[in-house]
Amino acid sequence: MPLPADLSCLLPALEDIARAAGEAIMEVYGSDFTVMNKDDSSPVTAADQRAEAIILPRLAALTPGIPMVAEEEAAAGRIPNVGIGPFWLIDPLDGTKEFIKRNGEFTVNIGLIADGSPAAGVVLQPALGLLWSGAAGKASVVDHKGLRRAISCRPRPTHGAVVLTSRSHRNPEALEAWMNQYPGATLDFAGSSLKFCRVAEGSADLYPRFGPTSEWDTAAASAVLIAAGGEVVTFDGQPLGYAKPKFRNPDFIARGRG
Repeated sequence: MPLPADLSCLLPALEDIARAAGEAIMEVYGSDFTVMNKDDSSPVTAADQRAEAIILPRLAALTPGIPMVAEEEAAAGRIPNVGIGPFWLIDPLDGTKEFIKRNGEFTVNIGLIADGSPAAGVVLQPALGLLWSGAAGKASVVDHKGLRRAISCRPRPTHGAVVLTSRSHRNPEALEAWMNQYPGATLDFAGSSLKFCRVAEGSADLYPRFGPTSEWDTAAASAVLIAAGGEVVTFDGQPLGYAKPKFRNPDFIARGRG
C-alpha cells in the first residue's frame, strides 16, 4: 500500500491506536502485576505484551503491507526485512522501568520511518493522558481534557539551556563534561520518550543520550521533534539514521533550534 502524500492524515488513527494500547497498559498498572525478564535481562510485563498485541493488527489494517518492527516481537526473534521502503517502529511500553516504579513516566510509541527518517509519530503518556503527535511539519500535544495545541521547539538560549537526562540510564561523567560547552546550563529529568517531547514543546532544549538505545525507542518521539522544528543527530552532527544493523542506535543528541 502506498503511503499518503500528507502523512499527517495518518495521525488521528495513530492517536486512536495509541490510546487503545494505553488503556490496556493502565489496566495492568492498576493491578498487582508480575515482572519478567527477557533474554537480554531487560524487564517486561503483561502491559508491554498486551499493548503490542493491540497495536500491531490495527497498524496492519491501517497500512497493509508496510513492515512493522516492534520491541516484543523483536525480542522473540520475529523481525521483518524492512528493505529500503517505509516501515513502522513500535515500542508498546517505553520506560518499563518507570512503569515498574509506578512513577507515571512511561509512554506508548508508534513511529513511521520513510526515506530513512522518522516521518510520523505519536507518543502517549497514559498515566497523565498526554499525547504528542507530529508529521509533515506539524506537531501538537493533547492534554488530559482533550484540548489540543500546536507545539514547536524554542530557540536555544545563549545562557541557561535546559538539558534533559534519564533517571534510569545515566552517564554522569560524560554528561557533565558535555554540558560544559553550554554556559549556565541546568539539568532536569524525564522518563522514556518524554525527553524528546519536552524539547519539541519548547520546555527544554537538549537531550544528549550516552549509551545504547534501539530504534523503536527513538522513532516516534523523533518524528514529533522533527515536526516541531528540531532534530536528532549523532555526536558528529549527522542525522540519526534508521534500518541500521540490529536496529541499534549510537549516542545522539535531540535538540531544538540552535
